[in-house]
Order: sequence, then C-alpha cells, then structure tokens
Amino acid sequence: MMGRGWNWAFGAVAIVALVLGIVLLERGRAGLEIRHDAVGRTPVTVTQLPDAEGPVVVIVHGFAGSRQMMSAWSESFARAGYIAVALDLEGHGRNPVPMSGDVTVIEGTTRLLLEEITRVTDWAMALPGADGRVALVGHSMSSDLVVRQGIADQRVEAVVALSMFSGAVTAQEPYNLLILNGAWERALREEARRVMAELGAGEGDTVGEPGGSFARRAVAVPFAEHVGILFATTGLREAVGWLDASFGRENDVVVPVLGWGIILMLSGAVMLARPLAQLLPEGPVPEPLPRRVFWSLALLPALLVPPVAVSIEVGLLPVLVADYLAIHLGLYGVAILGGAAIAGWRPAMRGWFWGLTLAVFGISVFGLLMDRYVASFVPHPGRLPIIAAIAPGAILALWADAVLTRATMAPLWQRIVVRGAFLGSLGIAVALDFERLFFLVLIFPVILLFYGTFGMMGRWVGRQTGSTLAVGIGLGLLLGWALGVSFPMYVAGR
Repeated sequence: MMGRGWNWAFGAVAIVALVLGIVLLERGRAGLEIRHDAVGRTPVTVTQLPDAEGPVVVIVHGFAGSRQMMSAWSESFARAGYIAVALDLEGHGRNPVPMSGDVTVIEGTTRLLLEEITRVTDWAMALPGADGRVALVGHSMSSDLVVRQGIADQRVEAVVALSMFSGAVTAQEPYNLLILNGAWERALREEARRVMAELGAGEGDTVGEPGGSFARRAVAVPFAEHVGILFATTGLREAVGWLDASFGRENDVVVPVLGWGIILMLSGAVMLARPLAQLLPEGPVPEPLPRRVFWSLALLPALLVPPVAVSIEVGLLPVLVADYLAIHLGLYGVAILGGAAIAGWRPAMRGWFWGLTLAVFGISVFGLLMDRYVASFVPHPGRLPIIAAIAPGAILALWADAVLTRATMAPLWQRIVVRGAFLGSLGIAVALDFERLFFLVLIFPVILLFYGTFGMMGRWVGRQTGSTLAVGIGLGLLLGWALGVSFPMYVAGR
C-alpha cells in the first residue's frame, strides 16, 4: 500500500495532468462558436468562427463513432473560416434512430445513411454565412459514404476520406479526392496505392489541381493508426490545405493538438482513482485458488461457453450482437463462479457499495470528460434498456475475472491468461458464427481500452479492499455502460 505522502503526491500529479489536459483541449475551442442542434432527429454540432462566411464542411464519423470523435476536424476547419457541421449517424452517439436496412447491400443501410447525409447537407447549406459550396469528410465506414455522396451530389466540390475503403472510387470519380490513411494502416494504404496507380501515380503524389476539373492525392499520415489519424496534425494540415486549394482560399491556421490533451486528461482521471481508493477500508488479500483449479477455470469456460451461447438466439435488443454479448458474458461468469464454488470458494458478500462508488466515479468523472472531448458516453433514453440488459452478465463476468485474479492482485501473467482467455472465447464465438457475430470483432478494441482505463481503477479498488465483489460490480457496471453507449443501434428492415 502507498504511504500517505506518496498518496498525496500521486493525487497531485493526477490533478495536474487532468487540469493540463483540459486546458489544452479548451484552448482548441477558444474563440469558436460551438452549438448543438438537430436536423429532424439527427443530432448535429456546428463549429465556426463568429460571423464566419464560407463553404460548409460536413464531417461524418466512422462505425461506432460519434461527433465528438471528429472534434479536431471540426475545430481545424472552423479556424480556417469554414462552417463545420458534424453529425451523429443513425444508430450512433445520441441519435435515437437505429440503423436499419440490409448492411450487406448498397441499397440497404448505405442508402439510408446517404439520405441522412443529404438531409444534413441541405440543412447546413442554409445556415447563415454558408456560401453555397460544400465539402465532405468521412472516416472509416463513412469514407465510403462520403465518396458515394460526393459522386452523387453535384454540390460537393471536395471529398476527404480518412482510413478509406470504398468500392465506389474509380479513375474518374470522385473528381476531387484527398485520401488520408494512417502510416500503420497497411491494408488501407495498399488500397490507396492501387487507386493512385490507376492514374500512374503513387502515395504522396498529387494528380491534377484541387479546384480544377480533377484532383487526387493519397497521403500516409506518420505515426497514426485507425483512431490516431483522427488527431494527427499532419492529416489535419493536409486536409485544410486541400480544401483551401479547392475553394481558392488562403489560410495560415495552426491546427489544434488535441491528442496530447486527451492523453493527459484521461490519464489524470484514471490516476485520480488511486489516491481516492486509498480512502476505502482495507480488506484481507483473497486466497489464491489452487493452480489446477485456476487453469481449469481460466481455460475451460473459454472453450465451452461459445458453442452454448452461439446456439441461443434472442434478437430483442436493437444493437448489433448485444443479445449475444449479454448471454456470453452471463454464461461465462456463471461457469467460472460456479466452478470456483464447487472447488471450495465461498463468496464474501462485502464491498457492493464500494463497487457502486467505483462505477459512479468512472461514469461521472472519466465518462463525462470522454463525452465532452473524445466520444459519446452519455446515453439517450433508448440506450438505457440496452445498458440494463448487458450489465448483469457483465457483472458476473467481471466478478469471475476478479475471483481468478484475486481482486486483480494476482501476478501479471495470471491476469494476462484470464483476460486473454476471455477475448479468445469471443474469438471462438465469431469463428463459430461469423456471419451473425462478425461485428463482435469490433468490440475487442473497446475491451482492451476498458482494461487499460476502468480496469486500472478497479485494480486500485481491489488492492485496497481485497473485495472481488466490489471489483466485479464496479467494473461490470462500467463495462455494461461502455458497451451500451458505444455500439451502434440497429434493427432490420425499413
């Protein structure tokens, strides 16, 4: 345990990091008008300089994203004099309308999302100061959407595609396209090279002139991957420069450096949990399970749960794979806890209040900061039943994790084994029913981020209290919340 002096010092460092991060992020907003509105039921955020006049830039997030994830792009374009309009697509963020249609065909879900982008574009071009010109920016899934929209909508004069994959790109269309991929996105960079090769050019080359009859350029943004590209200053400068050339404008804009602010802020919020956890009552260290029992419970449920869970189809929740995930988590937790009980473990029913306290801290401090600066974390009412459905299974699964890892006080190798086995069980499920559970793969990064943030908070609570129940309840509620607010809502049909 930390001494009182170290505890205060750690808390002071956490507060400094938290405050410094917020200052850096607020500096990016300084002097800008940021207002939230809605186009029908689609939430939008308009970012601009006061009394700005110029082209509109419609900014569209990727799969499981939200308007907040595109803040660096909104702020950069706004500082360059553009009117930036970011939206939450159907099924994402705080948009209450689920995605619908057939996700496997262009005339299904894609068509409906293009119609939504058209409605937002119509609305944005009628804003005060809009001069009748428009550009589109889209990331990942939406790179395909903005490419198709740029081809279909004659008003669109430039398209910026981040982490692009789109079968709609040809050697002729769209006529003005900037492709930005992270340097670490190997497969997407290969696709960009293929697209440029059709024009006799390569990555880093520019074909034509932006603002002319045809222009295309592909850039690998240094030190960036699929998420990091959203905050990389090289990509932001490339995009602002491309639009300036496309619209005949000149700017000397310093793009906001939000990445470091986000890292400092969220690190400070996580670190702050450590000195606060020291205020909880100390508890005994849980006894380790016998080695044979540990290995059996760490590995067998990971192998046995997927075939059983895959055979159960419910389809009640309007979120992709949420029904399956709730079942998988619940069965996984029951299998481990039941096996531990058979082996002689008896649950110590102490610590439920500390677990609730951990969940409240995670949501109200870390979560609200996330929602303002990084990604949507505040659910609209339609997501509350989803959180409620996932949370019981998540609590059982995370309680089981805490039992196997002795309230996270087990050696590192044991924690890696337990959590690796859990992720492996999800991977087995995807392999057993790839068509139905493909989107489960996209949960992996969320869970890894969860272990690195909320999981660290739970570790400090567990080390102080020794309560596996506190860790299970706190982290289970946080995992249920995180999955419930981040994964897209979807219903078939329409």
